Amino acid sequence: MPEEEPKKTEEEKKPEEKPTPKDNIVTTQHSVTVGGKEIKYTVTTGTIVMKEETPDREKESEGEKAKAQFFFVAYTKDDVEDKSKRPLTFSFNGGPGSSSVWLHLGLLGPRRVEMTFEGDLPQPPFKLVDNEFSLLDETDLVFIDPVSTGYSRPVEGEKAKQFHGFKKDIESVGDFIRLYTTRYQRWLSPKFLIGESYGTTRSAGLSGYLQERHGMYLNGIMLVSSILDFSTARFGPGNDLPHILFLPTYTATAWYHRKLRLRRPLQRILAEVEKFALGEYALALSKGADLSKRERAVIVEKLARYTGLSPEYIERTDLRVEIFRFTKELLRDEGRTVGRLDSRFKGIDRDAAGENFEGDPSMSNIMGPYTAAFYDYVRGELNFETDIPYEILNGKVWPWSYAEFENQYLNVAETLRRAMSINKYLKVFVANGYYDFATPYFATEYTFNHLGLDESLRGNISMGYYEAGHMMYIHAPSLEALKADLAEFIHSAMPA
Repeated sequence: MPEEEPKKTEEEKKPEEKPTPKDNIVTTQHSVTVGGKEIKYTVTTGTIVMKEETPDREKESEGEKAKAQFFFVAYTKDDVEDKSKRPLTFSFNGGPGSSSVWLHLGLLGPRRVEMTFEGDLPQPPFKLVDNEFSLLDETDLVFIDPVSTGYSRPVEGEKAKQFHGFKKDIESVGDFIRLYTTRYQRWLSPKFLIGESYGTTRSAGLSGYLQERHGMYLNGIMLVSSILDFSTARFGPGNDLPHILFLPTYTATAWYHRKLRLRRPLQRILAEVEKFALGEYALALSKGADLSKRERAVIVEKLARYTGLSPEYIERTDLRVEIFRFTKELLRDEGRTVGRLDSRFKGIDRDAAGENFEGDPSMSNIMGPYTAAFYDYVRGELNFETDIPYEILNGKVWPWSYAEFENQYLNVAETLRRAMSINKYLKVFVANGYYDFATPYFATEYTFNHLGLDESLRGNISMGYYEAGHMMYIHAPSLEALKADLAEFIHSAMPA
């Protein structure tokens, strides 16, 4: 007979307790020269455990349950006598699924990735250099990686999927902002947000969430390559709006690559195209099958003139050129494609006869340099050590939940309007790249022109334009210009 297993003691029957997740934070001291002046600063790097209040039904009280570990990098200027006078800016990128590395090491932080003058891919190995255009001279900076990006992860036993959606993303990032502000005693500091791409969507959502949930009123929001109303950028049958709003960026791209017969200055051409897009072109598309042959011929001729595409191709698209078709078609005769994030850059596909490009050459230009630079920087200079991968762009967050916008386009413009109407001091700055196909500048203008903001508050919105793409700061002249615009905006949004 087999031997009986020994009975377990009461202690052995108890489930094994999981280790309690803890904060993991390191600080380092540095200096950088910005605008000819040395700035000494402290960097706080690491993860904070985010907890959620949970009701204890037996004890009729509230408890806390660890949900996620948020990774952040914070830069604070040393020797600040009164923190209530020192602005604090929270920064993040978009995706969804993107870490904060782009704004961190491309625009705002005291160290930046060295690219070519135009922002093209440099020859590896890559370099990290001091950022003479850092915004640290104007504001302290906190870079946030949402859950499943960077080093941010759900704690053991929690599923990452719960964070992969519009509502939970805003709540979790907003709760981190509240916690950081509380722990580091910054509630009386002027506060700003800066987001890029989907990070602008998050910023608009946070303008309402922070205000209504946590009573946190902001001084300003900086939107880099903005998208608040997704109907302006989602091509599909029945939605002609993107065809109208992308047209000026088609023109700018064709102008840059010398595919237009028009050789006037870019801004003059764009003014002409914008008028056509909202006038004749919008009317033609709205007529649909009622458009006469004579009217159609006029529109085809003008679209060919403004896009650099052939009239025959315009006809085959039924006057509606979709973004990914354009990026493939414009330079097809050269065997090249143009980028989506930055249409100044060219790519090479195996199949020159295909309908869409194989990959975005503008994304390829930045992925390698930024990845290598961050891995070296975070461990070598910031002394934060971990062996898990830093998720620069994590596709595993998809499918992203837009449950709150089922059967409609995501639109957070109304949230921003309401926040600005409640807080009359809230100002917004929008940075636009002329060669950005991800968030075209004309679509952004359309969104803000339809915000429904009271006339007394319209002066709180300002915009800047740069001759580069989605990440305009990789282009040296645009980086310098954008820094100046952001600094001026912060000053304008500060108490007198």
